[in-house]
Amino acid sequence: MFGRLNHVAIAVPDLEAAIAHYRSLGGTISAVQALPEHGVTVAFAELPNSKIELLHPLGDESPIAAFLSRNPAGGIHHLCFEVEDLAATRGLLIETGHRLLGDGAPRIGAHGKPVLFVHPKDLFGTLMEFEEA
Repeated sequence: MFGRLNHVAIAVPDLEAAIAHYRSLGGTISAVQALPEHGVTVAFAELPNSKIELLHPLGDESPIAAFLSRNPAGGIHHLCFEVEDLAATRGLLIETGHRLLGDGAPRIGAHGKPVLFVHPKDLFGTLMEFEEA
């Protein structure tokens, strides 16, 4: 089921400061993108073998706002893995007792591809996103 690691998402309290920091380390940073359906604003630091997604809340109702209220300095929010067939992955996750977040239906993510999230309590405390490759 697991494909390659697509990105590690880090919730940040100050998106511009985080972008400047990763840029100062030699990172290539994508354009900032608002994703209202996910309640976040994102930018990606491109790495040779993966990406770091910088997540910032888009409004007070954002799940990232709640995360930052518990972790004011920010921190790792989730891991994203690529899968060949998201529908098959969804079926396997449900069959093996994993809880999908939201209504369980895939939504379009930051890369314009379908994604779904699995409850962190079902994966040893780690929120995981699966993105169709």
